[in-house]
Amino acid sequence: MKVTVDIDCTPEEARRFLGLPDVAPLQEAMMAQMKAQMEKAATAMDPESFMKTLFPNVEGGLAGMQKAFWNQFTSGTGKP
Repeated sequence: MKVTVDIDCTPEEARRFLGLPDVAPLQEAMMAQMKAQMEKAATAMDPESFMKTLFPNVEGGLAGMQKAFWNQFTSGTGKP
């Protein structure tokens, strides 16, 4: 014998029915804190140091990154 039961409810209703804690306020608080920390870090960094953080292996900083991109873009065209 096979029995199938379909329950139509929202995630909030399922959480309450199963007795799970409501973590939405905690999640919102943590996201707000993470956003504030990221904004603070972004404003404290100049673009050059930000690029060095993201791409530490690129020599020459932002100018080196531009040169690397340019070399990649022009390598398939046969132009120097």
